[in-house]
Amino acid sequence: MRGPAWQHEGDDPDYRFTLANERTFLAWIRTALALLAGGVLLHQFAATLEPRVVLVSVSVALGLIASVLSVVSYTRWRANEIAIRRRRPLPYSWVLPALAGACLLTAAVLTFLLLVS
Repeated sequence: MRGPAWQHEGDDPDYRFTLANERTFLAWIRTALALLAGGVLLHQFAATLEPRVVLVSVSVALGLIASVLSVVSYTRWRANEIAIRRRRPLPYSWVLPALAGACLLTAAVLTFLLLVS
């Protein structure tokens, strides 16, 4: 089975680096699934929190963040794999600060809603 063209560039890396990169990808996917599950749980089981529109907005935002993170995790894996093959430094990722900010904002909104309710 023929892979993408970038897999034929550079040198084949030590398999440990490739497997470590795949484990990182899977960790990002688990994070996306956890965000999605959090959004679903929030929507289904936080019926006592008001205003409901804010709760639904946070739930939808968590689902959207999970969707974006799923796509970004693949592009990050691919960019890291290319860098490893070409023996270059790993590229910077804006995902970590963005994800931390999204979690901070979600926690702040939910804490506020819990205090107000």
